[in-house]
Amino acid sequence: MRYTNLSLRIPALGASLVLVTVLLSACTSMSAEECSVLDWRSVGYEDGVAGLPGSHIAHYRQACAKHGVGTDLSAYQAGREMGLKEYCQAANGFRVGARGETYQGVCPVPLEHNFLASYYSGRQLYTLEQRASNASRQLAYKHDELDRIEQDMVSSGAVLVATDSTAEDRAHALVQTKQLAEQKGRTEVEITNLERDRARYERELQAYRATLAANL
Repeated sequence: MRYTNLSLRIPALGASLVLVTVLLSACTSMSAEECSVLDWRSVGYEDGVAGLPGSHIAHYRQACAKHGVGTDLSAYQAGREMGLKEYCQAANGFRVGARGETYQGVCPVPLEHNFLASYYSGRQLYTLEQRASNASRQLAYKHDELDRIEQDMVSSGAVLVATDSTAEDRAHALVQTKQLAEQKGRTEVEITNLERDRARYERELQAYRATLAANL
């Protein structure tokens, strides 16, 4: 839970700004004192800014109920609505999508259309980046695999030419060398395919980034 050393300034209707500082290590380990001084408008605001669903208040309700402290649902909802107005901005929708985060359907209808349009643009960027990154990781793994195969082939070749190798050793080494050669061939084909795919993924990623930049 993220309310560790939380300091928020929340606008109050008909009152001055209120500075609220709450020290919480986790919802499930809140003390009676922490629950009693908790500003539910502040908590709701932070949950709204984070794009959390309204049901998230259940976490606090469960933690504070153990100390006989109730929750202020009205204050929480009011704060959350304020936070959602920030979260549901189109620019933030793009950031949320680009980080690969899941949208939980929390935006009010008037804001959701623009938010979602930007969210899906960011999500597409995230998908393209992950695809290129995964191809690079797979390619690195296959290169390591090829190195291991070639090292094993050298070891098998050494057995074939060693003067102290028995006929059985050489026969086994010969079979192993053949198998390794076949495995090497397959791995080299996989590397070629991955290099081609990675190049295509990176081109598509760069093209999409250029499209985003042109639409700024």
